[in-house]
This record gives sequence, structure tokens and C-alpha cells, in this order.
Amino acid sequence: MNAYLDVQGLTKSFGALLLFENISFSVSEGQKIGLIARNGMGKSTLLTILSGKEGYDSGSVIYRRDLRVGFLEQSPRFDPEETVLDACFNHHGDEEKVLRAKQVLTQLKIRDLQQPMGQLSGGQQKRVALANVLLTEPDLLILDEPTNHLDLDMIEWLEGYLSRGNRTLLMVTHDRFFLDRVCNLIIELDDHTLYTYKGNYAYYLEKRQHRLDVTRAEILRANNLYRRELEWMRRMPQARGHKARYREEAFYELERKAKQRIEERQIRLKSSNVYIGSKIFECQYVSKSFDNQVMLKDFYYNFARYEKMGIVGNNGTGKSTFLKLLLGLEPVDSGNFDIGDTVNFGYFSQEGLQFDEQQKVIDVVRDIADYIDLGRGRHFTASQFLQHFQFSPEQQYNYVYKLSGGERRKLYLCTVLMRNPNFLVLDEPTNDLDIQTLQILEEYLADFPGCVIVVSHDRYFMDKVVDHLLVFKGNGVIKDFPGNYTQYREWCALRSKEDQDTPVEKEEKSAKRDYRNSDKRKMTYKEKIEFARLEEEIAALEEEQKRIEAALCGGTVNIDEITAMSKRLPQLKDELDEKSMRWLELSEIE
Repeated sequence: MNAYLDVQGLTKSFGALLLFENISFSVSEGQKIGLIARNGMGKSTLLTILSGKEGYDSGSVIYRRDLRVGFLEQSPRFDPEETVLDACFNHHGDEEKVLRAKQVLTQLKIRDLQQPMGQLSGGQQKRVALANVLLTEPDLLILDEPTNHLDLDMIEWLEGYLSRGNRTLLMVTHDRFFLDRVCNLIIELDDHTLYTYKGNYAYYLEKRQHRLDVTRAEILRANNLYRRELEWMRRMPQARGHKARYREEAFYELERKAKQRIEERQIRLKSSNVYIGSKIFECQYVSKSFDNQVMLKDFYYNFARYEKMGIVGNNGTGKSTFLKLLLGLEPVDSGNFDIGDTVNFGYFSQEGLQFDEQQKVIDVVRDIADYIDLGRGRHFTASQFLQHFQFSPEQQYNYVYKLSGGERRKLYLCTVLMRNPNFLVLDEPTNDLDIQTLQILEEYLADFPGCVIVVSHDRYFMDKVVDHLLVFKGNGVIKDFPGNYTQYREWCALRSKEDQDTPVEKEEKSAKRDYRNSDKRKMTYKEKIEFARLEEEIAALEEEQKRIEAALCGGTVNIDEITAMSKRLPQLKDELDEKSMRWLELSEIE
């Protein structure tokens, strides 16, 4: 394979903080590599080193001669005076280049090519930077969070674009669907060490679990041997022979292995101390516009107890505005939100929280509460809560200014949850959070005994958390869909396929629909039985899915069980999708 990039023995630290040590890997032509690591472990720093904008302590970074590299930064900067088109690339009036730029920018919802960059939001500037990288057609693409600030349509377009052909890329992303569908190799940075998995994200999950199981077994064996050797060390006289010295040196190596830690959550954070009344909120024919752009128009919705709603739609269709109207942060033009007396909102916004840079992490959370009451006599201290969300005891006593961007977002999330709300309103909670934190948050929301509204472009996260969707179409049009995001896309695909039918096929299907939806058409007794059975089967399948996922995350199952569970999960998904689509079909019959 033609090697594009070779990294050997790379070490990087900031003062006493070691990010990675003596790591080596290569990127070859046609490889599509996803880089995974927890927040603060050095993912963005590694990409910045590869781009030549950051130095390193030791090692080597060698590119193939004359290789063209395109680098997408996490937070790109532009001259605020230059136009969108000029910021993209130096086109020199080349009409063909300008046409290509228009096509790519249109896909990324950037349409005014003469608009000054200073007038664009941070998200729009990131999309211009992405367009710039794609348009230069480099040999190697290095992308830092390319899906941030993209709506679902853009993400799916980019997915297809990067998957086609023999493109070579190395990217950091927390979008697990994106990783699964684009990448053919995963590298994980964990505990200063790099691990390589030759497959997509699903393959990585399976093999990573196997690696952790093997490591746990080795640590257990080392601990057992360590106890015996420690007794020998205590009994040995000071004057030791050659064999004794050899055994003593081996003892210290054994001690190092025995004291290894695998950070894992032994319990799920379940709270039974959250109460919310039967009245949640009623959105009573609310309308809202900005400069003649309609966000909501006479919108009515009655939110149910324990509901977990996802909100999806293109950027600018009013998703975040809806949340701000609900929370009273924006005034309505007309209509009203009637909110229940027991509702206590916890709001995680896109803007985040402004921290005191000189405050310690633990003190930020303790300023809110010393502990969170889980009910039934159980509670988590502020330190335990932070540790559950992967802030080690050492990190908890770091100052805020030392945190990475992802770690700050995670700390902000902890401050929201530490208030113990009974209604969580989460606006793009997945941006900049690492995959392990997303898994913890998914578990937390699955067990959360209150209400949830989530705005997110993370399809995997939405499928795991929500039970139905509000789809914002734009111009005040909002549709309610009774299912998760994957089911919604499958429904859209079916509708799209029907739109492509010939006139004769459309007429035949229309006749069938007319019969099915006519006033005379009622659900038959057999269909009623099927409908009730489907509800039970779907609930049972969802429960089985949760049990398998909990077992895989818990690290208590053996290799054979992991293999069987990994095979069962995709089967479960297929069964759930099939039964859910049939349930939707029957639910439309009176």
C-alpha cells in the first residue's frame, strides 16, 4: 500500500500533563481512519501536530514527498472582510472552479458567495472551511469534527461524499453513525497509548471489549501473583544473590502491572428522587417570527408525562427558538406556554456556561450542590458525580483554564444535571463530547424518571434516547412523527420511492390508500390483536436491546457471550425496525 504519512515514536506533553508517549501509526492511500479518544487525551493536539501548527517533544512525522494535505481545524479563522468565495480558494476567475464551489457550498447551505466572512456565524464559517478543504481535492484529508454545525441532510451528504472513491482521510468525530459508515480503520488513543482496529466502528466496539476483558484478566492474575511476591519481598534478607535481585526487579514490573486501572463505571446512575406531576406543558397555538421569517405558526402541542422527544430539522428552522420560547428566554408573538407547577427545567444550551477560569473543577460543581440525592437513602457526592462522568480525582482539582473544549462542555453538562431537574432540555448536547461521555449520558437519560427534549444532529444518540420526533420543516411547518430518527428516515425513503413511481403505479397505490383511509375502513379484529401483540413485542425487544447493551458496557461477560450478543444486536435492530414500521402502518387505521 502506498504510504502517505508515517508517524514514529511521537511524544507530546504540556508541562506535567502527558498527552501521549511513543505512539506510532501510518496512513496509507485509500484508508479512511477515525481517531477516538476521551476529551482531554490529545486528539485535536495530535491533528494540529500533523498539520505542522504544533510542535512535539520527540519522534518523527514524515509525509510522502509532494503530498497535498487538506486540514480542517476545529475552530477555523478567516479574514472578516473577504467574501465567502474568496475565503474558499483562490479561483482567479476560473468559471469551472467557481461552479464547483457553488455546488459544494450549496450542499452545505451557504448560498451568498459575496457575503463577508465576518457576517457569518461560527457554524457557517466551519462549513465554509469544510468546503474549502473539499474543493482543494487534497491527497489526504485531516478533519477535526467535520460534522459539527452540520444539519442532518448535510451530514448524510458528506457521508456519501467521503465514502465514494479512493479518498484518504484521518478524522476526529464523535458521530458514531458517521464513523461506522465512512471509516475502515479505527485508532484509539487511551492511557497515552495508541490501539489500532482494522474495521469500522461496530468492529471496533467488539474488539475493544475483547481487549479490555483480556487486560482485566491480566491485572487480576498480576494482583494474585503480586500478593505472593510482596510476602516474599518482606521476608527476604537485605543481602540478596543474583537470582534474588532478578526476582526483585521482576517484582517491581509486576507491581506496575497489578496497579494498572481500567476506568469503568460499576453502576448506572439511577435516580428515584425525581418527581414530576401529570401536567407538564401545553403549547397553546404559539407563533413566532424574526424579520418575516416564520419559526412557529399557531403551533399546538400537549406534552405528556415521562415523554422523551427529539427535535430535528435543518439549521434555521426554529428548533433552538422553540426551546427558548418554552423556557421563557424569548417572548412569543402570540399564544402561550402553560407549564405545570411541578416542572423544574434543566437547560443545556449551545452557548454553554461561562466559567471562572481560576476556579477548580470540583468547586464549580460544589457551588451548585455538595451531593445529588438519588432517593431511597442513596446519594452521590460532587466528587463521585464528576468521577462518574470521567473526571478523575486528579482532574477534579485542576483549574478550569487547563480543561480542553470537550472537558468544559462535559463540566457544563455536570452542572446542569447536578441541579437534579425533572425536565431536561438539551440543545445539541453531543457537540464536542467524547464517545464514552455520550454513552454515559445515554444511560443517564434512559434511566431518567422525568421528561426530556433533545435537539441534536447525532443520529445514533437520538435513536438511543427519544421515543418520538418533532420535525421542523421551516416556515412554521412542524410534523409529529411517532418513532426514532432511523425509523423517520426509512419512512421518508418510502415516501420518496412512491414519488418516483410511474403514473400507473401511483394511481394503483392511491386507490389502495383511498380504500384503506376511507371512512368505511376500520381496524379489523385480527388487526387489533396484531396491533396489541406488536406493542408487547416491541417493548420486549427494546428491553432485550437495553439488557445486551448494558451487559456489553458492564464488562462482566465472557468472550463467548460477547460474540453471541454482538451477533444478536443487529438482528434485534432489524426485528425492531420491521415491527415498528408495521405498528406505524396499523396506527394510521382508525
